[in-house]
Amino acid sequence: MKFLKNNLNLGMAAITVLAIATVPALAQDAAAPAVDKTAATAANVDYVFNTLLFLMAGFLVMFMAAGFAMLEAGLVRTKNVAMQCTKNIALYAIAGLMFWAIGYNMMYPGDDWIVADMVGKFLPVTMPDPAGDTANAYSVGSDWFFQMVFCATTCSIVSGTLAERIKLWPFLIFCVVLTALIYPIQGSWEWGAGWLDDMGFSDFAGSTLVHSTGGWAALAGALLLGARHGKYGPNGEIHPMPGSSMPLATLGTFILWLGWFGFNGGSQLALGTLENASAVSKIFVNTNMAACAGVVVAIILTQVVYGKVDLTMALNGALAGLVSITAEPLTPAIWQAVVIGAVGGVIVVFTVPLLDKMRIDDVVGAIPVHLLAGIWGTLIVAWTNGDANVVTQAIGVGAIGAFVFISSFVVWAFLKFTIGLRPTLEEEIEGLDKAEIGIEAYPEFGTGSQRI
Repeated sequence: MKFLKNNLNLGMAAITVLAIATVPALAQDAAAPAVDKTAATAANVDYVFNTLLFLMAGFLVMFMAAGFAMLEAGLVRTKNVAMQCTKNIALYAIAGLMFWAIGYNMMYPGDDWIVADMVGKFLPVTMPDPAGDTANAYSVGSDWFFQMVFCATTCSIVSGTLAERIKLWPFLIFCVVLTALIYPIQGSWEWGAGWLDDMGFSDFAGSTLVHSTGGWAALAGALLLGARHGKYGPNGEIHPMPGSSMPLATLGTFILWLGWFGFNGGSQLALGTLENASAVSKIFVNTNMAACAGVVVAIILTQVVYGKVDLTMALNGALAGLVSITAEPLTPAIWQAVVIGAVGGVIVVFTVPLLDKMRIDDVVGAIPVHLLAGIWGTLIVAWTNGDANVVTQAIGVGAIGAFVFISSFVVWAFLKFTIGLRPTLEEEIEGLDKAEIGIEAYPEFGTGSQRI
């Protein structure tokens, strides 16, 4: 028994010595894999958070489609509400299909966009297998989705301006052209690393590339389409046409305000580091403060100018503040964001009646909010961002404006002189809900309907 005990003690001692001798070697062998594993983990974290930012921001921007639909439904007359809802769900679907089939590859052509490669560039986007989707620091699908909802937003802007006097199918055909060609081409000049990007033009989240683009397209359509029947009198009279529901318009504005956090915050394009997380939070604060300033200024100005607060001006003041800060929501101090948004509110209050004096009928005020406030927001980038200058910003505004307005005018003119843009006078008076789609938003309010 003593012999076994002695031998056991000897064996344990030998194992202990062997373990002590081999631990340093094992630690040395494991050192390199440990470093690689740490780097891989960091890359995975970056990939996950960046992808999460794209997806969460993307569905917030997608929810802005509901905001546009509710805002327009509230600001048009009861007889045209269902038509606006139809237009908004249709244009979102069209934007998704067109940006997949043509727009995305045209907007982001890469560095080798040559004639021999153009056919491949215009083929529909294909998503890689998830197991191999790690070439970038984010999922390809999340990036495509985020960029697509921006395209749809541009199209939504046009819908409200031309409300109550445009037929459904000409509008939808224009949406096809806008989302497949016009928006992606001008977008590639900056976000696709094109010639404006090379010049140093800066538009962080799209004051010009999204909002002014939609505004220019809307202006071209409004000029060719003309005003609603009865809006302007023969001697310069302006006849107000109040919307159907201020609660709906207010709800739509709040939805858009919420969606804007995805619009601007997601445009940071990264969330996987402390610096990027801090930047996104600063963007949220500046975005919110600009909108707040736009509302307050619009309320004060309408009280001073008209003697009463105008709710529609307050709503558009919020949106103009949001559009104004969109071109650069990261670099301003908070007080600068307040000033930028406040000027957006001033633009709305004074340019909405100016358009009426020019007999340009903009039903929801999209031209002042998106076009003019978008121009202001893009030019003022030079004030807060030292890498931008006002001359380059003006060149970008002018080039994009000229391209979008002229190309949109050509498309609208083609539609006007082929299939026609407007319904008949009788149909317009009756309302497009009945004339165009056969469904009334509020059938109980109709002259021939009764609640059962």
